[in-house]
Amino acid sequence: MKLGFVSDSLGNLPFETMLDHAKRMGVSGVEVNTCGWSTAPHFRLSSMLGDREGQKRFVGAFEERGLEIISLNANGNPLHPTDPAQGEGLKTTIRVAGEMGIRTVCTMSGLPAGNAADTMPNWVVSSWPPETQAILKYQWEEKLIPFWTEIVALAEENGVERIALELHGNQCVFNVPSLLKLRQAVGPVVGANLDPSHLFWMGADPLAAAQSLGEAVYHVHAKDTMLNAPVQATTSLLENGSLMDLPARSWSYITLGFGHGEEWWRQFCYRLKMAGYDGWLSIEHEDVLLNSLEGLEKSVALLQGVMPSAPADYKPQAI
Repeated sequence: MKLGFVSDSLGNLPFETMLDHAKRMGVSGVEVNTCGWSTAPHFRLSSMLGDREGQKRFVGAFEERGLEIISLNANGNPLHPTDPAQGEGLKTTIRVAGEMGIRTVCTMSGLPAGNAADTMPNWVVSSWPPETQAILKYQWEEKLIPFWTEIVALAEENGVERIALELHGNQCVFNVPSLLKLRQAVGPVVGANLDPSHLFWMGADPLAAAQSLGEAVYHVHAKDTMLNAPVQATTSLLENGSLMDLPARSWSYITLGFGHGEEWWRQFCYRLKMAGYDGWLSIEHEDVLLNSLEGLEKSVALLQGVMPSAPADYKPQAI
C-alpha cells in the first residue's frame, strides 16, 4: 500500500507549501480536489483543460519532490437538480484526468430530487411510507443509471480506468449494496472509495465492507469518526447539528486514532489486504478541533506504523 492525503487537508496553504509538507512527512502522493464541494484552491479545473503546458508544470511540481498524483477528486452532488455545474465539473475532471494520464477519479454517485417536479435532493433512508419506493424508482431508473452510463462512456473515451465512488450519506450510493447495484448496472469502471468514517456513523462495519467489496475497492480515504455515546443515547446517530459543535453532536469526523485506535486501523489495513486491495490510503483531515497540519502529521504517523508497504514474500519451505 502507499500513503498520501487529500489536498484539501491543507487547503489553507499555498500549493507548493502543501507539497513541501507532503515530502517532509514522507508520504508518496497527494489526491487533488478539483471542484464540487471544494473550492479547489490548488487546482484550477476550467483553465487546466487543454492546457498542456499548465498540466506539465503541475505534474512537474510533484515529480521534483518525488511525489505522485494519486487521483483527481470531484466531490459533490453531480445529480443536483438545480446545480448542473456539479455534474459538469465531474465531466471536466474526467477529461482533464485523461489528458494528464491520471487513471483514477474520485467522486460521489449523486442524489437527485424525489421526482421531476422537485427542486431539492431527497435521500431515502427508510422503506415507509410507500412513497419512498416511488422516489427510489425515479432516482435510480430515470436519473442515476442513465447518468452513470454516460459517465462510464466518457471515462472510457478519455482513458480513465477507475471511478471510485465514496460511500457517503445524502447520496444514492452510500453503502455496499447500493455500490454493487450501480456497478452491476453500468459496469466495472465504477468501484468504491471506501471511507470508514461515513460507515461508522451510518452504523456499518468498515472491516466487513472491505471483505464484501473485494475487487470493487478502487480507493481508500483514511478518515476517522468519534461516536459520542452520551449524546447518541438520546439523539441516535441521525445527526443534523452544526459540524463545528462537537460536544453537542452524536458523531464527528476526527483525526485518525482519536476515534478508533491504532489496533483498529491495523486491522483495517490487514482486512484490505485480505480483500486484495494494495492501493492508496489517502488521508482526509476534517477535524475541527485540531490544527490541520498537526492533525495530518498525527494521522500520517499512525498509518506509517500500521500499513503494509512491502510486497509479501513468505513461502512455505520445501520439506
